[in-house]
Amino acid sequence: MKIGVVGLPNVGKSTLFNAITEAGAESANYPFCTIEPNVGVVAVKDDRLTALAKLYNTKKVTPAVIEFVDIAGLVAGASKGEGLGNKFLSHIREVDAIVHVVRCFEDSNIINVNGSVDPLRDIEVINLELILADLESVSKRLEKGNKLIKVGDKSALLEVELLTKIKAVLEAGKPARSLSFDEEQQKIVKDFFLLTTKPVIYCANIGENEIGKADNKHVDAVKAHANSEGSEVISLCAKIEEELTKLEPEERDMFKEELGITESGLEKLVVAGYSLLGLMSYLTAGEPEVRAWTIKKGTKAPQAAGKIHTDFEKGFIKAEVVSFDDLMNAGSYVKAKENGKVRIEGKDYVVQDGDIMLFRFNV
Repeated sequence: MKIGVVGLPNVGKSTLFNAITEAGAESANYPFCTIEPNVGVVAVKDDRLTALAKLYNTKKVTPAVIEFVDIAGLVAGASKGEGLGNKFLSHIREVDAIVHVVRCFEDSNIINVNGSVDPLRDIEVINLELILADLESVSKRLEKGNKLIKVGDKSALLEVELLTKIKAVLEAGKPARSLSFDEEQQKIVKDFFLLTTKPVIYCANIGENEIGKADNKHVDAVKAHANSEGSEVISLCAKIEEELTKLEPEERDMFKEELGITESGLEKLVVAGYSLLGLMSYLTAGEPEVRAWTIKKGTKAPQAAGKIHTDFEKGFIKAEVVSFDDLMNAGSYVKAKENGKVRIEGKDYVVQDGDIMLFRFNV
């Protein structure tokens, strides 16, 4: 999973990136500090891996990972190349989802590029630039598609139909993700590489003095907006999150307890990201390695096997499956098998979160 962290200049975007990746991306209280996107790969915390490693006396533990990309700040006019717009837009095309950081705190020491704190206005600025960029892309594809239809290319009919539908929504000032598509349409729309089809997690960046308190009016406004378009929203203090990463584990836990922070910013983002993208993890376990594999909910066994290696999917025969809870309750794989908790599943089996799987294949 690749997530792009975006936002207007000086909303706390790079500070948040630093906090969740501990990668040390430069941050400062002036625009365009981040010129090229910084990339950080972080492990997804999963206590099940620790338990399995202990059970199997494992030599290696490989968690699922998320790649975060800190994308250069953008200003109005980005779709026409203003500021660092062209870089910003091209980097968004490469991610699976967007974390849109919005400033929800007052601080006279930090310059606000639009003069005041107004997260909904900031959201609108970025959304409009993405919509304008998509509108230009869709218009070009429509022109090409209509030419193909005129020369008798019937395969272009569905594409033109979808593009026309998307164009109308974009012209109404709404993102393409506000439309719903069936499975066949989704495959076609995916090839359009539109910016506004990317699912969004809004990150409300609050002040230090607001941690543990009721949401302020800015956070309430962001939550209402996110709810209206089916997006996820989290709130955190990016500055405190970054400071926490600089502490030793014991100090960090004490500080979090004092502040009433139960989940780190990264943990919140992982939960929101998995929920938004409909993801989950299945596990493989043994003495050489315990590993988490990220898949879409609803994935069948052969396709899950294909995450390990394409040969596993091509030559899939069956899968031995035991749930994490059943395995831990039994105390060993052998005991779980004796208790009838290990199942043999075929090609139509829909993998469940926390399934521990052993694939049988032949190529």
